[in-house]
Amino acid sequence: MKITPYVLAAALSVLAPAASMGQTAAPAPAAGDWRAIAPENLLVIDTSKGRVLVELEPRAAPRHVDRIRTLSNQGFYDGLKFHRVIAGFMAQTGDPQGTGQGGSDLPDMEPEFTFRRGRDAGFARVEGGAAAAVVGLVGTLPVVTQPDAQMMVTADFKTDAGGLFCPGVAGMARSGAPNSANSQFYLMMGYNANLNGQYTAFGRVVSGLDVVERLNVGSEANNGTVADPDVMTHVRTADALPAAQRPTVRVLDARSAAFQARVAEVRAEKGAAFTVCDAQPVAEVTGG
Repeated sequence: MKITPYVLAAALSVLAPAASMGQTAAPAPAAGDWRAIAPENLLVIDTSKGRVLVELEPRAAPRHVDRIRTLSNQGFYDGLKFHRVIAGFMAQTGDPQGTGQGGSDLPDMEPEFTFRRGRDAGFARVEGGAAAAVVGLVGTLPVVTQPDAQMMVTADFKTDAGGLFCPGVAGMARSGAPNSANSQFYLMMGYNANLNGQYTAFGRVVSGLDVVERLNVGSEANNGTVADPDVMTHVRTADALPAAQRPTVRVLDARSAAFQARVAEVRAEKGAAFTVCDAQPVAEVTGG
């Protein structure tokens, strides 16, 4: 499968309002504005509706990323259903029973609801939204965090940060017990503040959010259980795929002036309604 420039064009349209609206378009990105996603951090999810690419974020949730990599490259997820899908909220999968009650043979996991962010995390602040919060992106993952100045009074020279469940964010499902995450995960289609600090965010969709939005949905009355579910046909990290089948992805670096200029355009358009969730990834996908 080859996904070419239309992905980039679609993403840019999210971040760059048309010049016909009376605004000057942001400059075209330079070569140095792009960041390549490491193959081991690119999760390739082929589904019955199309391909979804997720950037895994080990800086935020190293143990959960390792679990996703392990199960994916064992072929565990191949053929599993999107058993619970609620329009505008999320699509859940990863249960071999297809009921929401199952998991893998691996032990359940301790949560990674927050992480310690150092200056080497590459945090890019996004201004706007809640005035009292410091928000931005680590890679493509939206986070809320403490100011950098807080690092000066901590023993490890780091601050607390936690993922925000914006559209496209990948989160680990669990039962009522915080340490019950195992194999199930979900992909967000809308923002849900109730998940922040309560579930582990381990990555974000960089291509194929439209595919997630086309998955068969269940009724809210039945808690989103899908009668005719779509499936994940094949799931691997990119480094585990044969070279000829391996997509490569680069994203516009959130720290770059080009990305920040596009965010500024969206902020100006949305005004007080703007949030960090509006800073969607800009991706270029080739190969595969």
